[in-house]
Amino acid sequence: MATLVFLAYFGLTNLVGFAMMWLDKRRAGRPGARRLRERSLLLVAAVGGSVGVWSAMYAVRHKTHHAAFFYGVPGIIAVQIAGVTWLWLR
Repeated sequence: MATLVFLAYFGLTNLVGFAMMWLDKRRAGRPGARRLRERSLLLVAAVGGSVGVWSAMYAVRHKTHHAAFFYGVPGIIAVQIAGVTWLWLR
């Protein structure tokens, strides 16, 4: 049961991360549109949506040249993988 909740949480946060990056990219091309804060995008990545944010970076070609995203999101993914591995092997 706990594994199912864990997978549902990470699935949902990754979907939200992907959608937020897509939405921000869409708003970037529209004059006067309000953009999402980079802090919000990185926060979603940090709470479990890092794979969704990372995949959206390349799927919609968004923020791939920003150092915080280019280095930060893969770093968050590495920390999350290490944390999940530690919890699983415990």
